[in-house]
Amino acid sequence: MDLLLWRHAEAEDVGRGGDLERALTARGRAQAERVAAWLAERLPDDARILVSPAKRCQQTVAPLGRKATIVAAIGPGANAEALLAAAGWPNGDDDTVVVVGHQPTIGEAAALAMGAAGADWQVKKGAVWWLKRGKSGAVRIHAVQSPDEL
Repeated sequence: MDLLLWRHAEAEDVGRGGDLERALTARGRAQAERVAAWLAERLPDDARILVSPAKRCQQTVAPLGRKATIVAAIGPGANAEALLAAAGWPNGDDDTVVVVGHQPTIGEAAALAMGAAGADWQVKKGAVWWLKRGKSGAVRIHAVQSPDEL
């Protein structure tokens, strides 16, 4: 199973609409476009995409141009266990799942999936971490890509 954990790109500060309505900044839109272009060349056509109900997450995944499913369980304040359960980790043998969510949950989920439960892993805004679980059950980091590197 492949699990891609994609933190939303840079967003505006909280305004009148509240946290869920925060939109991406111009820089955030550019970050999302760069990472989406990188992913588009690498993702299989049948990859499942799960996205937080937060506007900034939906805007982050939009440039990928694929159907995404909004999942409340991965919204702001979610825990790593809920995120991994929503993705079906680690039981989806040949699945590729992309989760677009929030820090610290994205970092906590990466740590938990890699066997480092409780670790405080930092994931930069707009970055994606690609984890692979082999047939033996071993998990490895396949790629970490920051929008600033593209």
